[in-house]
Amino acid sequence: MVRVVERRSTLLPSELWRAPLRTVRPQDLAGIYAQPRSEIARLAERGVLHRVAHGYYIIVPPDYVGRTWLPGLEAAAAGIGSSIYGAGQVVVMGISAARLLGAVPRALATAVVAVPSQHRPVALTDRSAQVRFVRRDTEALDAERVETPLGPALVTTPEQTVLDLARRPELGNAEAEVRPAIETLYRRSDSARLMQLAAEQRLGVALRRVESWAGHEHR
Repeated sequence: MVRVVERRSTLLPSELWRAPLRTVRPQDLAGIYAQPRSEIARLAERGVLHRVAHGYYIIVPPDYVGRTWLPGLEAAAAGIGSSIYGAGQVVVMGISAARLLGAVPRALATAVVAVPSQHRPVALTDRSAQVRFVRRDTEALDAERVETPLGPALVTTPEQTVLDLARRPELGNAEAEVRPAIETLYRRSDSARLMQLAAEQRLGVALRRVESWAGHEHR
């Protein structure tokens, strides 16, 4: 009986589960709780919510309630961005996209996401890391949905990612990872699509850098 009560006590309103990438802010829950800040603090203390940054919380998977759990940086960044701008308005880009696409093996300390308007960086409180926001026309980016442990996130395609990395290799404070990531993603890229994106986004210089770094002549 005690076990059942304890399990039921961890249930959350369905509105929270519907939040993009399971990420919520106290101010978004005023219609659910009379005192959202105190209620969220209570849920976080019980381990049902994970405080990822000041004012941002992620629902802990039920199997991990009461255990140590840390969301992936890139997925958490997409969740934070989505809670600010709304679902579909945030695209994981640059070195963070390369990470989600499997081209960067090690964990990073900076996540980079494209957003419609400028926002100051958000420092995480559960680790030494930050989310950096880059203002871009997110609808013009070549992106695809990638499944993460928190749910699907929009991520730039291999073609868009290599161009973005070549254009701003310093973005994300992981320059040592950029060239290997470009080489990996270049092999997955469609050459015609790469050329098309470079032309549309005026990234000819970035394309030539990609070709040079990848060690191939583009055909």
